[in-house]
Amino acid sequence: MSSPFNRAWRIFATAFCFSSFGLGGLVLGLLIFPLIRIAVWERNARRRISRNVIRFAFRVFVAQMRVMGIYTYELRNVERLQRDGLLVVANHPTLIDVVFLMSLVRNADCVVKAALWRNPFTRGPVQAADYVSNGSGPEVVDACIASVRNGSNLIIFPEGTRTVPGCPLSFQRGAGNLAVRGALALTPVYIQCSPIMLTKGEKWYRVPLRRPHFVFSVGEDIPVTPYLRPDLPLALAARHLTQDLERHFAQELLRHG
Repeated sequence: MSSPFNRAWRIFATAFCFSSFGLGGLVLGLLIFPLIRIAVWERNARRRISRNVIRFAFRVFVAQMRVMGIYTYELRNVERLQRDGLLVVANHPTLIDVVFLMSLVRNADCVVKAALWRNPFTRGPVQAADYVSNGSGPEVVDACIASVRNGSNLIIFPEGTRTVPGCPLSFQRGAGNLAVRGALALTPVYIQCSPIMLTKGEKWYRVPLRRPHFVFSVGEDIPVTPYLRPDLPLALAARHLTQDLERHFAQELLRHG
């Protein structure tokens, strides 16, 4: 158990880091990305530059929180993420999982809320990075598949939201749908945090008594070919894959500790 001073420091450090994150987002949105949009006309080049900027910013944020003593972390088999055209699936225990993953994955793509495309503070970065909008209805599946086939690394959280502490994993069918309809293998990332922090519904200032430790383990690709059978409709194949993926993650998280 840490001292009261250490816990108070981590509360202050968390507030400072989140404030700097918001300030950095404003600077990127109001200054950096408009300059990129003016200077780089070719869409693919603008997208890659913008994603590299976001990745660098997230790496700075992750390092800042570690240096200030908010958490520690370790990475296992992350070299498996240094490829192109990946469908990355991960469990989602904490608020900052997406920041961690996007700092690790090059040319990362993700599905963002349509509201972020309209928000004046987030519209610039989201448009420049050319992320997939979830407001495009059924077309979002086609957009996600096209993103992976074009070499982007799409990050998906099959739970759709953060894990509720103490409850079993509950995967939605989105990642399974993408995998079977696009014939895409899945690259699993198992995320653990102990003691847990920034969970669903938890206030940012309710930091654990001791400093949390994150572990990011990248597993071997999960092939989708066993589910692509002539006698198995795609909708049913997606359901079976989702169920198996949910069990697989539960077993692997238990095995990893």
